[in-house]
Amino acid sequence: MDKTIENLNKKAELYSKETDKIISEVEKVIVGQKDIVKKVVVALFANGHVLLEGMPGLAKTMMINTLANTIDVDFKRLQFTPDLLPADIMGTKIYNQKTGEFTTKKGPIFSNFILADEINRAPPKVQSALLEAMQERQVTISGETHKLEKPFLVLATQNPIETEGTYALPEAQVDRFMFKLHLDYPTDKEEAEILRRMTTGHIPTAEKITTANSILKIQKFVPEIYVDEKIHNYVVKIVHATRDPKKYKIDVEGHLQYGASPRASLWLVLGAKSQALLNSRGYVLPEDVKVIAKDVLRHRILLTYEAEAEGITADEIIDKIISGIKSP
Repeated sequence: MDKTIENLNKKAELYSKETDKIISEVEKVIVGQKDIVKKVVVALFANGHVLLEGMPGLAKTMMINTLANTIDVDFKRLQFTPDLLPADIMGTKIYNQKTGEFTTKKGPIFSNFILADEINRAPPKVQSALLEAMQERQVTISGETHKLEKPFLVLATQNPIETEGTYALPEAQVDRFMFKLHLDYPTDKEEAEILRRMTTGHIPTAEKITTANSILKIQKFVPEIYVDEKIHNYVVKIVHATRDPKKYKIDVEGHLQYGASPRASLWLVLGAKSQALLNSRGYVLPEDVKVIAKDVLRHRILLTYEAEAEGITADEIIDKIISGIKSP
């Protein structure tokens, strides 16, 4: 076992150096938001998708575009609007009068990185069209199935304050996202740096650091990272505590309506493995689970009306659960 861990550590250290280069290159363009950038990379390595919630103008589009540039992959930005149709994203069959046959015209979903901008502005029919693409990595057009490009990452954004002209994401759709991340305003120093970078006429750009094949190798390696049985049990207890907090003597009485799905357990383990890789380790520590716990769980637990009325957030509930479950 020690020899296996040693080999995993060597691989993880090698891949983490490549990861550091990617993050450093992104930071040449994106000021601040280092934690968000790292979390997006963690999700990418774990082969997951990200729901990013933040105010307009916080460089969400620039972030995913810059990340795509560092990895030399295709990037498409989809602006979700109320009149958008599933075919506008997925593609459709077109009749060719010369040949008398139908040909498939593929939509913008056939790309490596997809930015679904303001995803909650599109009706549920369009939102649900992404389900097959996000889960099965394939698209069905008129009964014909097409595989998507690899790696494939969907980063969806939504505005937390606007509700007019928006459609709440269905629970099945939200559950497909590995992470839900909150993007905050920059600090005064960071905003001053943004002004220096973006108002001089010399906007910085990111160089290509790695390739899609390298990312696929890392994605293949992440599941191999060692997780002790105690960590598995720790993850199970955390997720089960969201469903039955009384069993674990966690005081969230009247605040928690529904707990997290089994998908939360899967993403906690895979996310912890990816987080361990970023820290140059071939094995998972409880701290790796804690670092990503809120990002995995905050959109998978449903609070009661009483909790919302009292201003209690999902993050506060998760904090209580994490502090109430003994770490191995």
